[in-house]
Amino acid sequence: MTTWDTIEHPSPNFDSREGHPVDMLVLHYTGMPTAEDAKKRLCDREAKVSSHYLVDEDGTVMRLVAENCRAWHAGLSTWRGASNINQRSVGIEIINPGHEFGYRAFPAAQMKMVAMLCRDILSRHDIPACNVVAHSDIAPTRKEDPGELFDWKTLAGLKIGLWPEINAKLPQKPAEALAFYGYDTANLPKAITAFQRHFRQNSLTGAWDDECAALLAALLAML
Repeated sequence: MTTWDTIEHPSPNFDSREGHPVDMLVLHYTGMPTAEDAKKRLCDREAKVSSHYLVDEDGTVMRLVAENCRAWHAGLSTWRGASNINQRSVGIEIINPGHEFGYRAFPAAQMKMVAMLCRDILSRHDIPACNVVAHSDIAPTRKEDPGELFDWKTLAGLKIGLWPEINAKLPQKPAEALAFYGYDTANLPKAITAFQRHFRQNSLTGAWDDECAALLAALLAML
C-alpha cells in the first residue's frame, strides 16, 4: 500500500492496454535540462510521450497515467522477444538532465522514493525480476538511460530487479547468452554497452570480456 502522497498530474498521452497484463517495469531518466521541461513534455499532446510516474530529485512522485492504461515511454524496443513494450509495462521517468545536459548522480531522496515506488508497483503486478529493466536495456541502439550512475545494486538488494555476483561458469557465446537473457543483439556492441551500463557500470567499453561473461553467467543462474 502506498505510504506517501502522489501528486496527480495527468498526461493526455495514453491509450488502452487491450487487456494485456503488466509483466515489465521500465526505468528511465528524463534527459532534459530542467524538471519543468520534462513535466511539460510528458504532458504535451503534440509530443506523444508519457510515463506512468515521474519522480523528482526531492522525491516528489507525480502520477501521469493510470497503471491500467498504456503510457507511451518505451518507443521502439524489445525484450525477451517482445516488441510492444508499452502494452506490457509500467514506466517510471526519473528527473535527471542525462548525458546530453549534464548527467549527475541521483540524489538519495530520489532513489529512496524510486525504490518505494518500484516495490509498490511490484506488489500489484506479476513482474519477474529479470523484467525490471533500464530503457537502455530494451533499446540499446537508441538509449543510455537511466545510465551508469543509477544504483541498480541497491535496488536489487531490496528485491527490485537483479544484480549479479561473479560466481558462475562463463558462457562462451556472448550474443547467444545476451539474447537468452533478453537483449536484442542485432547490434552486438550496443547490446554489450547496454549490459555494461546496467551491470558493469565502471567500464563501458562495448567489448566483451571475462568479467562481463561471469556477470552474465551469474544472472542466467538466477533466472
